[in-house]
Amino acid sequence: MSNAPVDNGRRRFLTIATSVVGGVGAAGAAVPFIASWNPSERAKSAGAPVEVDISKLEPGQLIRVEWRGKPVWVVSRTPKMLEQMKEHEGQLRDPQSQEPQQLESSTNDYRSLRPEIFVAVGICTHLGCSPGFLQGNFGEKVEGTDDGFFCPCHGSKFDMAGRVFQSVPAPLNLEIPPYTFLDDTTILVGEEKGVA
Repeated sequence: MSNAPVDNGRRRFLTIATSVVGGVGAAGAAVPFIASWNPSERAKSAGAPVEVDISKLEPGQLIRVEWRGKPVWVVSRTPKMLEQMKEHEGQLRDPQSQEPQQLESSTNDYRSLRPEIFVAVGICTHLGCSPGFLQGNFGEKVEGTDDGFFCPCHGSKFDMAGRVFQSVPAPLNLEIPPYTFLDDTTILVGEEKGVA
């Protein structure tokens, strides 16, 4: 062992240099790890709002689009459909959409921003099946109304505002996604801004 005096300045320099190199290495390893917590570009695009062109949507017609991996229906309701919705309110479980899962814009009589255009997530609130649109022959399922949605899995029935009928397995009205009208012929599903 040598009897040379300890150089405290050199010791301090080596301690600081080692700490800096270790800190930079730890930060370099942490950046990709923390970045992996953010959603991927694929996940971001799957949840992105979807524009729907309704310029060619005829009265009584339904079109389907996909938003967040779910089917979304856009229906152009006829005046007859709107009139028949009022006639069976006594048969509905939640006619005013008071259940807490509903958006504020879905608590009006038509559950839509504009009476003639209905937008809903096309998934039954019972077990997640996709109901079918019965146009003109829904009266076989519910007397007094020609049009509606019928879930073939367990027999749940929904009117043209997506309101569930009593005495069926589905506990809630169909979900109304957030949406807004960008103009008279374009809907943006996934964002709620009000009526254009």
